[in-house]
Amino acid sequence: MIIFLYSIAAAVVLIYMPFLVVAYARMRIGKEMFSTPRAMFDKLPPYAQRATWAHQNTFEAFMVFAAAALMAYVTGVNSFTGQIAAIAFVVARFLYSIFYILNIPLLRSLMFASGMVGSITLIFLSIMQATN
Repeated sequence: MIIFLYSIAAAVVLIYMPFLVVAYARMRIGKEMFSTPRAMFDKLPPYAQRATWAHQNTFEAFMVFAAAALMAYVTGVNSFTGQIAAIAFVVARFLYSIFYILNIPLLRSLMFASGMVGSITLIFLSIMQATN
């Protein structure tokens, strides 16, 4: 069951992975961008704009996943399916950011869906575990 806690920790790291790309682009633009970071969005290259959107979307997906993984941990879900769902979420969200930054919409959408399936699976398993 510790996999659920590790997967939450990994998902936290994944929130900031796309932001490293944004930071790189900001440094290339210049120092003045650090005094007004939100105002510089339109000056970012397209890949960095997509990285910003990936960063924001990862926050949204994290909230659902963290709740799902904590539900699984608290209810004592101890199944191979639950472990795979947690790992699949982390892998899918890692690839989601990469495909978003590289502008590959189909694969990005598939990774988004895969991550959501992982979260929904954990919620379902938790409810099943709690009702037994």
